[in-house]
Amino acid sequence: MREIARDVAAIKTLISNAYLVGEPGSWILLDTLTPGNARRIKEAAEARFGPGAKPQCIVLTHGHFDHAGSARSLADYWGVNVYAHRLELPYLTGRSGYPPLDPTAPGFFSAMSRLFPSSTVNLGSRVMILDTDRPLPWVHGWDCHFTPGHSPGHLSFFKKEERILLAGDAVTTMNLDSLFDTLATRQQICRPPVPGTTNWIQARESVRKLAALRPDVIGAGHGKPMFHTANELETFAQYFTIPASGRYVNEPVLADESGIKYVPPPAPDLVPKIAGGVFAAAIGAALLRKRRS
Repeated sequence: MREIARDVAAIKTLISNAYLVGEPGSWILLDTLTPGNARRIKEAAEARFGPGAKPQCIVLTHGHFDHAGSARSLADYWGVNVYAHRLELPYLTGRSGYPPLDPTAPGFFSAMSRLFPSSTVNLGSRVMILDTDRPLPWVHGWDCHFTPGHSPGHLSFFKKEERILLAGDAVTTMNLDSLFDTLATRQQICRPPVPGTTNWIQARESVRKLAALRPDVIGAGHGKPMFHTANELETFAQYFTIPASGRYVNEPVLADESGIKYVPPPAPDLVPKIAGGVFAAAIGAALLRKRRS
């Protein structure tokens, strides 16, 4: 756990981040990491707020498995509700699945997404619609910003007084397209995770919207918190680059409050065929050696 402001602490894992926002007696959990991290989050909360610490609620930037994975177990343990944008509710209640991740888009994280699930947690009656037209009611000074693109109902949160942005996956603070940069966790402002971003025009507009806030601190869903970021985010927004290829680059996913309405056809994916060919060749070579021996 790392404190990034007086009332914000980051819980960082190798895959994603969650945030404790607020003060003792009046705080929320923003995002919940991947499944199986409930104990880690409870321990971090008690280390920060004291034994038996309990949030006012859990708030999700969006429902992907690496942000909502531990939400159900924590909500049940604490007896609290989970809040998300209305366009995320179909995926958090089992009414709709998220679009498939796109392993054909460029970059390291896209290739790795073949190992990630597209499904997420079913929160049932625990999940509620967050009213994004007013400030967060449980903590002082935080505003909601609708930042779709990475997911249909993605939200980011901004505290104007201290210019702190909790961006979810609207931007990242590490280059997930690069294996080296991912392993080194080198700090830089980058586009949202490519394989799960299903509307790139919206994603670009959301980044420009956040840049206009001129945040001094960015805590993202992936990467280490960054400071003195206003100018870098402004430049990044100005030159935002949509991937050169991928399933969702030329055609976005269409979705509404009931879930997914249209998913573009998949792009050709040669990796499984190549891997299968390599495997078959290896088996054939092994059998040939055995026959000769």
